Amino acid sequence: MNFRHKYICAAMLASLVLGGTTSCDDGYLDKDPLHAISGATFWKTQADVDMALAGVYRRLQSSVFGHRRPYLDTYSDNALDRHSYFNFNNATIGIINPSNINSSLYNDPYAGIAACNYFLANVGTVTELPPAKKDVYSAEVRFLRALFYFELVQFFGDVVLYKEAPADAEAAKIAKSPRAEVLAFVVEDLNDAIAKLPATAYAGHAVKASAQMLKARVRMYEKNWADAVALTSEIMATNTFSIFQGGYANLFLQPTQQGNPEIIFSTKYLAPNNPQGNEGMLVEIGWYGGIQPYQNLVDEYEMTNGKKITDPGSGYDAAKPYDKRDPRLKMTVLVPGDPHINPDGSVFNTTDPILTGFVQKKYMDVSKLPWDRSKIPVTDMNVVHMRYAEVLLAFAEAKNEVSGPDATIYDALNKIRARTGVNLPPVDQTMYNTKEKLRDFIRHERRTELAMEGHRYFDLKRWGIMAERLAMVKNPAGVTLSFGEKENLLPFPQSEIDRNKNLVQNPGY
Repeated sequence: MNFRHKYICAAMLASLVLGGTTSCDDGYLDKDPLHAISGATFWKTQADVDMALAGVYRRLQSSVFGHRRPYLDTYSDNALDRHSYFNFNNATIGIINPSNINSSLYNDPYAGIAACNYFLANVGTVTELPPAKKDVYSAEVRFLRALFYFELVQFFGDVVLYKEAPADAEAAKIAKSPRAEVLAFVVEDLNDAIAKLPATAYAGHAVKASAQMLKARVRMYEKNWADAVALTSEIMATNTFSIFQGGYANLFLQPTQQGNPEIIFSTKYLAPNNPQGNEGMLVEIGWYGGIQPYQNLVDEYEMTNGKKITDPGSGYDAAKPYDKRDPRLKMTVLVPGDPHINPDGSVFNTTDPILTGFVQKKYMDVSKLPWDRSKIPVTDMNVVHMRYAEVLLAFAEAKNEVSGPDATIYDALNKIRARTGVNLPPVDQTMYNTKEKLRDFIRHERRTELAMEGHRYFDLKRWGIMAERLAMVKNPAGVTLSFGEKENLLPFPQSEIDRNKNLVQNPGY
């Protein structure tokens, strides 16, 4: 698909919410080009704008913004991509090049950006829409555009920057911009979103805290710790969000995600009209066993007394390795001896052998067992991108980098650990009493709390320890994992290099 075709498809989706009812093929484009959709037949009423906004949000349902977000953890020391959906099996043994990089990591964010730019270029023409509502809608879209661009920067570094829709295919063939320039544009979008989005709880549309948390992520990526502290502190001070006390596992199940006080932003689904795409999590992860955690992750979880399994006096028993462990372990990972049980009392088994000994349990709705393709139409768990626990973890990390341990950091961490059903002891302040020691503990807590949510790959890269951590793990073939990215950057897909002669490949590829 050339750039013009890809761009127009995305823009049409934004305005028409194409959810499988209309194909985006060459014939359709020839019969109903973009200028016709944006002219007399559309962008006239608030209903048109509402439809277009819904279409922009639908871009989140693609690839790693949607139900395949957890697969990003398979590009780390957390888990194996059992069926290599993203070719991360090769990436984690250092085999990575422009021809084997999954192009969706590049194409999907740009499809989202195209939809955002198309919306922003046209929403101002709708005179029926009140100015205040127009401001909010535009702020939502600018938040989404910032989300897409920040993802690209984390993957690729310097990237092509389209502040507006290119006039044509030739105008789209431009050089990449320095990441600092792209991040400045991201922050510009986020500042506008923070100023105009409602300071309310999350109910499906981006709110002020969504933009604040994304900006905090950007600042942490830049190691601007002071700004990250300020942004997360502002979210905490509103008391709008809190740690959900209705069960850690229930954060990731559709019935208990609605109105959940911990969720700050997510990709939304709702059966039967809008279930997850492809085959969905229950088939890919549950039935096939597509994401298989490594022992390295399992060993990270503490004992219920707060000690690590290697600590003296922890009580760890190698003969009963999963007893008296941090309860989040068995809510995240399906461990041996604790199988899924079908309604008829039989043990549910994955279609293919489990190579690491473990399968992902987070996001798995056991009320829908047994899982098979008949469950695709009812697989509608929302994919959580931001939640209050991450706010507390980000605050703790940034504050520790600014000034070292203090009571506010311990308090933030303890709120996460004291969640009903987790009930881990407070952080040992006598043990974790220096910036360096507390940094390690915060990274440990971040790993266990956010496992299988798509954070680990980005965290290891921004901390500069990806190679070190991968080297601690062997894949099922006995090969030690290694980090093949040059300068922490993915290569641009070869198809994009061929299409845009002004796009220079990243160094080393």
